[in-house]
Amino acid sequence: MATEITVPALGESVSEGTVSKWLKNIGDTVAVDEPLVELETDKVTVEVPSPVAGTLVEIVASEDSDVEVGAVLCMVGEAGEAAAPASAKEKPAKEEKAEAAPKAEASKGTGETVDIVIPAMGESVTEGTISSWLKKVGDEVAVDEALCEVETDKVTAELPSPAAGVLVEIIASEETDVEVGTVVGRIAVGATAGDSKSSDSATSAPAESKSAPAASQSANTSMPLSPAVRKLVEENGLDAAKIPATGKDGRLVKGDVLAYMESGAAEKDKAAPAPAAPAPKAAAPAATSAPASSTPNGAMIPPRPEGPREERVKMSRLRKVIASRLKEAQNTAAILTTWNEVDMTGVLEMRKQYKESFEKKHGVKLGFMGIFTKACVTALREWPAVNAEIDGDEIVYKNHYDVGIAVGSPTGLVVPVVRDCDEKSLAGIEADILNYGKRAREGSLTMDEMMGGTFTISNGGVFGSLLSAPILNRPQSAILGMHKTQMRPMVMADGSIQARPMMYLALSYDHRIIDGREAVSFLVRVKECLEDPQRILLDA
Repeated sequence: MATEITVPALGESVSEGTVSKWLKNIGDTVAVDEPLVELETDKVTVEVPSPVAGTLVEIVASEDSDVEVGAVLCMVGEAGEAAAPASAKEKPAKEEKAEAAPKAEASKGTGETVDIVIPAMGESVTEGTISSWLKKVGDEVAVDEALCEVETDKVTAELPSPAAGVLVEIIASEETDVEVGTVVGRIAVGATAGDSKSSDSATSAPAESKSAPAASQSANTSMPLSPAVRKLVEENGLDAAKIPATGKDGRLVKGDVLAYMESGAAEKDKAAPAPAAPAPKAAAPAATSAPASSTPNGAMIPPRPEGPREERVKMSRLRKVIASRLKEAQNTAAILTTWNEVDMTGVLEMRKQYKESFEKKHGVKLGFMGIFTKACVTALREWPAVNAEIDGDEIVYKNHYDVGIAVGSPTGLVVPVVRDCDEKSLAGIEADILNYGKRAREGSLTMDEMMGGTFTISNGGVFGSLLSAPILNRPQSAILGMHKTQMRPMVMADGSIQARPMMYLALSYDHRIIDGREAVSFLVRVKECLEDPQRILLDA
């Protein structure tokens, strides 16, 4: 009897993924836990292992098809079992359903329409935003071909066509917020672009044609590529900047890359020799529309650059959620911040003395974050309330130390968690932080790696911040803010004044669970460990 292999849970708010690559073929023998297929989401590419040993007898979801959590990917039968007929195994599940649907069969060639509906996008996701239409009214579409892109707080997903035919109506234009179940367009099933019926439909709905995507423009290379687009570009050796883009704000979408490859332009670019560097040009004269002026002391004020005085850009859904959660933390917790300053001389001298030997032995640099993490773990052991959280009317004390490290990424702030910092060496913590930082920039962190932290460290000093009051990362009860190290005159114990490398530390905490005595004592303990790093090793 064959075993169904389904799409596993991909994260709390991720409801679907894309089959990027099959690692096994029909008829191949598979072992328990051997990878069968790669699934791609907006955050991670995961391998789906086989839960049983046997033979791959049927592939239900083909490559590049979108699949929801729980959908059947393939069938694994007993060893030596015959494969399913080609006609059945080569068709994705969505295509089989579309062919079996009586409405699609009855309307074939008649121009009868099928609604394009926003699907369920996750347990806690109730709406999204139409970021761009990939097809315009009058275009022919195939089953499962991408019609538009829908942006939520976690993922930008392509909405596939439920049937083959012609797109005859666009109901929800770009930048429109739509709820799950909303009809955003209609398709004439079985029609072709040359049918008079579909042509009449396109011309009789001028409002819909206005919402079609604008003419292609050069891709905006400052915007990050989605995983599907990045994969196509890298696998085919393409230059994203040369591909005409139709997405919002010059964003490159998957349809742009496919159209570029089909047009043959990609091959021409590969064959064409690299252009010679252009000769340097004389500097362009300054704009005369806004002449320079001067201040009373004679200093020149440069002319104002040409362009609009203001520009309105709609907030992305991810940014909306970040704003909502930060505000929720302020509204829920009684946030208070206490500050202290630490003399970084001891840490800097230790790094200078052991930097080369540490990197040579462990393969990672000796950074500040690992040292701060170890110092915080020492203090958390002594003040467990700082490592606890409130759950209803109970306080949950954590006997493990999973420290979140705030990292900036192209899509926003993420906080991957370094697990069991009390059991890891300094080199192990630094290796984890280096790995998480790299993958955050690539957008390949998993949901599990960003959940379950007990305490958070945020380093605003890398951006030049001298002092700040960080906001809690709920449901945690405290967060430590690091800042810029700056030379300042300090009065020493003997009365002398010396220039010392000083850093302000800020501990924001939930006053409902942490008292002022505990917060201040925690911060003093961190200060002691940093000013005398040997305390961390000796636990003194």
